[in-house]
Amino acid sequence: MSKQRNADAVSMKEAIDRYLKAMGIDQKVHETAVLSKWGELMGEAVEKRTERIHIDEGILYIELNSSVMRDELMQSRSRIVEAINELAGFEMIHDVYFK
Repeated sequence: MSKQRNADAVSMKEAIDRYLKAMGIDQKVHETAVLSKWGELMGEAVEKRTERIHIDEGILYIELNSSVMRDELMQSRSRIVEAINELAGFEMIHDVYFK
């Protein structure tokens, strides 16, 4: 008897991806995974000054506790968009808004 996989069988990852998509939460799962790497992406100084961060309808909202850091990051908007999208592997965000 051969140990071949059933032709209809799918990997666990694919099954989970299909389930998340069917439930309509696949995008939020990807967003959470990307945002969990905020410190690695932007550095410890930015991470320490970030109070809250979330994505809503393609916009990254960043709340910082430092006006100086906010001013610096505002100058790097396009770099932030590029870095987030590169990490995600697709266009996850198209703009950044600072609070």
